[in-house]
Amino acid sequence: MNRIKTDICVIGAGSGGLSVAAGAVQMGAKVVLLEGHKMGGDCLNYGCVPSKALLAAGKQAHAMQTGKPFGVTPVVPKVSYAAAKDHVHDVIETIAPVDSQERFEGLGVHVIREFGRFISKTEVQAGDTVIEARRFVIATGSGPFVPPIPGIEDVEVHTNETIFDLREKPDHLLIVGGGPIGMEMAQAHIRLGSKVTVIEGMKAMGNDDPELSAIVLDRLRDEGVEIVEGAQATKITGGKGLVTVETENGSYTGSHILMAVGRKVNLDKLDLDRGGVAHDRAVKVDASLRSVTNKKVYAVGDAAGGLQFTHVAGYHAGVVIRSALFGLPSKARTDHIPWVTYTDPELAQVGLTEEEANKKFGSFQVEVVRFEYSENDRAIAEGKTTGLIKVMVVKGRPVGASIVGAHAGELIGVWVLSIANKMKMSQIAAMVAPYPTLGEINKRAAGAYFSPRLFDNPRVKQVVGFVQRWLP
Repeated sequence: MNRIKTDICVIGAGSGGLSVAAGAVQMGAKVVLLEGHKMGGDCLNYGCVPSKALLAAGKQAHAMQTGKPFGVTPVVPKVSYAAAKDHVHDVIETIAPVDSQERFEGLGVHVIREFGRFISKTEVQAGDTVIEARRFVIATGSGPFVPPIPGIEDVEVHTNETIFDLREKPDHLLIVGGGPIGMEMAQAHIRLGSKVTVIEGMKAMGNDDPELSAIVLDRLRDEGVEIVEGAQATKITGGKGLVTVETENGSYTGSHILMAVGRKVNLDKLDLDRGGVAHDRAVKVDASLRSVTNKKVYAVGDAAGGLQFTHVAGYHAGVVIRSALFGLPSKARTDHIPWVTYTDPELAQVGLTEEEANKKFGSFQVEVVRFEYSENDRAIAEGKTTGLIKVMVVKGRPVGASIVGAHAGELIGVWVLSIANKMKMSQIAAMVAPYPTLGEINKRAAGAYFSPRLFDNPRVKQVVGFVQRWLP
């Protein structure tokens, strides 16, 4: 048995683990990185990267059928589903070197391609190596949750870990789950020529602003996606090429099934109890992301519970590095964390929704300012006028922003910046946005906050009148 002593042992080479390892080793710490599966984790291999690549393929196919308003004759595209998947894997292979074992070894990280498990409060074993570290960082991420629906074991069920390897286009894809993953895959597949039915036990896109999510759902329905809400799956029957999902309200039959009902944190292989690390569905951590029962252990990303996004894992890495390397106080925030559903139109959110803001501060303190895409010149020029922005403001400061529309994921960045730095609406209004851009939507939303204060205020008009009378 080999033994290694190190400063930091990172368990898991996904976004959070790689960020901790790269940052720590470049600041002079000795780092051991353990990964028993693929470098890059879920985001690179099964999540963010492949899903956006497949959505891009669907977008190209859709554009060929929607050019009439621009004087371009629509044509029915000839879609090669297998070639679209080739594009997906080409994208993964292009990005993979950034997350590769070779790159991290080049930085000075000791990479061991084995799963790690605790054998004591101060030791982790990976294969035939025992690692004793001053600090451990659990960055194991999560995987798809497949619920124990009766009959599910008798059919071929796809998840995000297998759907991107499917080479044969589904004739009719059944998607169980109406969250971001389900909706993104629904639109990608309907545009690539599959029939799609989404089966959601409660409300589709239920974690987002209902006014904005309704715009996305309407678009998907217009494109042909069947969205069934309030339909809890009770039984699955069938076999290869024919699958039926039975619900309390009816049954739905397709050729393939994709399960997209949620995520399960990858903790099973860690032997956390032997490491004295308290956990339930995730590692129990304090505000600094440190284990509440073993102060040598931190958790980041999905392993820490809370919001399950790649960028959260990256943010957590910075919090942990500040604490574990420098011994400085460092706490994780959630109020400035954005999320985006990359449908067309996109839906982006940061901070509180309108409903959440009203509940927290009281509707009498919350001012909601709005601006429609249809009033933006760039959106008009490109025929992308579906959408709007809502900014929730309390005492002159934004506490949340919701955007639905083209490039919402890019536009939300301004509001992430403002909430993270506790900026005022006046600072957003002072920004000069180039014309014509969609970025003007943010400035116009800030302007909408001040418009009634300036244009509907009798005292302002009195002051202007007085100055004009006496101004030489």
